[in-house]
Amino acid sequence: MTLETAIVCPNCSSEKVYANGKRYLSYGEIQRFKCRDCGYRFSFRHNALNVNFADKQSSQQNNPCKEIDLLATLPETKTASAGINTTQQGLIVEFQWKMKKHGLANVTIINRTGWLNTLVFLGADLKNPDSVETILATEEIPIPTKRNIVGTYAAFAKAFKIDWEKVKVRYDPKEAFDPLEEEIDLLIGACGKVTSAFLQTLKDTGARIGEIRQLEWTDINEKNGTIAINHPGKGSRTRTVKVSPKTIAMLKNLSKKNRDYVFSPNSISIRTAFCKVRERLAERMQNPRLLKIHFHTLRHWRASREYEKTGDIYAVKELLGHKSLLSTDRYQHGVFKSDEYISKRPKTSLEEDALISAGFEYVRFDDRANEPIYRKRK
Repeated sequence: MTLETAIVCPNCSSEKVYANGKRYLSYGEIQRFKCRDCGYRFSFRHNALNVNFADKQSSQQNNPCKEIDLLATLPETKTASAGINTTQQGLIVEFQWKMKKHGLANVTIINRTGWLNTLVFLGADLKNPDSVETILATEEIPIPTKRNIVGTYAAFAKAFKIDWEKVKVRYDPKEAFDPLEEEIDLLIGACGKVTSAFLQTLKDTGARIGEIRQLEWTDINEKNGTIAINHPGKGSRTRTVKVSPKTIAMLKNLSKKNRDYVFSPNSISIRTAFCKVRERLAERMQNPRLLKIHFHTLRHWRASREYEKTGDIYAVKELLGHKSLLSTDRYQHGVFKSDEYISKRPKTSLEEDALISAGFEYVRFDDRANEPIYRKRK
C-alpha cells in the first residue's frame, strides 16, 4: 500500500515516523508506526487524517483540540462518478468536509474516515453499494466493527444521495463492567499525583476523558465545591457537577504548568501511567478485575451510583450531559432501592404544598400519568 501524503504522528505532528511491526486483525494486516520524537504508537487506520498542531502557546490559549487537515492517506483507487474519474481519496475528503460543515466533532470525522479506509483497504468501491455489501458479507469482520462500518457507510450514502438499504447487523453489546468503589479507590491511591487527581475527577463527575482534559482552573468553584464541564464532548450539554472536598483538594495540589488547563489537553502520559499501575497492581493483589477498569468505566460507575441514589433517570441524564434518554439508558447499571423511600403523587396543588411541607422532595414529572412524583426517606 502506498501513501500519497507523508505520515505524521497524530500526537505531536512529527514526521519522524518509522514502521513498527503490524497488527494482525481478522480482516487483514494493518501497519503500525512509532514516532521517534514522542514515542507514540499508532496504526495506519488511525492515521487516516493528518493532524496538525499550532505552536504550543497558541494551542493552549485558543483551542486545545486537534485541528484536522482534511487529507486522507489512501491508496489511489479509480472509480467513475457521473462520467468523471475520481479517486476514493477525493470522495472521502469531500465527505470529511460535509461532516465538518455540519458541525460533527473531530473525533467523529476521524473515526468515520478510519472505517471508510477499512472498506477501501478491503477492496470496496464506495460509489457501488453492492461492492460494500460483498465485503461485509465475505470478510470476517468482528460484529462491533461491522456495526460501525455499516453506520459510517449509511452516513456516506446519505451525504452523496446513494440509494442504499442498511445491512442488518445483530449486535448485543456486553454489559459494562461495574467495579467496586474499593477497587477504584485502590487504583487512585496507587497512581501518582497527577494521574490520581485525574481519576478522582472522573469518578466524581462522571465526565468523559476529553472533557476532563479540557478542564480549566476557572471551571473549579472551590467555595461551592463544584466543577463546570464547559467543554462537553459528542454534542453533549454543558453542566455543573457537585464534587467531594477530596476532589477539590487533589486538584488544588496540582501545579499550574499547563497554564489555563488543569491537565495537559493533548498528553497521553496519564493513560500510559494508569495502564502501568493497573497492570502492576492487578498482579500484586491477584485481582484480575482491576484490569477491566478503564477511564470510561468510571463514567458508567458514576451514572449507576447516581441512579441507585435517586432512582431518577433524568438526574442521570443531567449528570452525564446527554440530550437523549436513549444515550443515558446505556449507562444505567445500578438498581434503585425504592424500599428506602416513600413515594407520593399529588393530584392537586394543595396536596403538592402539603407534601413539600412534610419534607417530600420533587423527583420528576410522569408524562404518561400527567402527574408529579415526590419522595421522602422512611
